[in-house]
Amino acid sequence: MRIELVQGDITEQHVDAIVNAANSSLLGGSGVDGAIHRRGGPAILEECRALRASRYGRGLPPGHAVATTAGNLPARWVIHTVGPVYREEEDLGGILRDCYTRSLAVADELGATTVAFPLISAGAYGWPHDDAIFQALTALRDAVTQVEETRLVLFSGALYTLAAEIATRG
Repeated sequence: MRIELVQGDITEQHVDAIVNAANSSLLGGSGVDGAIHRRGGPAILEECRALRASRYGRGLPPGHAVATTAGNLPARWVIHTVGPVYREEEDLGGILRDCYTRSLAVADELGATTVAFPLISAGAYGWPHDDAIFQALTALRDAVTQVEETRLVLFSGALYTLAAEIATRG
């Protein structure tokens, strides 16, 4: 699988699936989650409400992933995953990596071959950027998947530069 670093807006990625760094409610929020819901339109929220009414009455647990339509986005699907909230005293890196690998498993079920990821848990959930990038790249490099191309979409130039530095270290 090819891993590409991209500086830009994840809602503008022309891929089969866009991954949403969702909150467990699946009902929209701030940051990436809010941007995806706003740009994707009401069809995404409608399917998220249906998921809450059926399989995820208590919300989507951290590290899990589920798909909906992409609505008005330039993708076919949105794969929602909930990252862990960073806690210095507890190693939750495995759950963060699960967000990437379980999203890829959902992409495989859908038949998606191109997937764009945000940097999960690195915003409001407080994960240090350097480690969030390391965890993302580790999970993507180690994944067993039919997905041919993944993009790690970094909103700022500073994050893109940091990711490029970390990626070259291997």
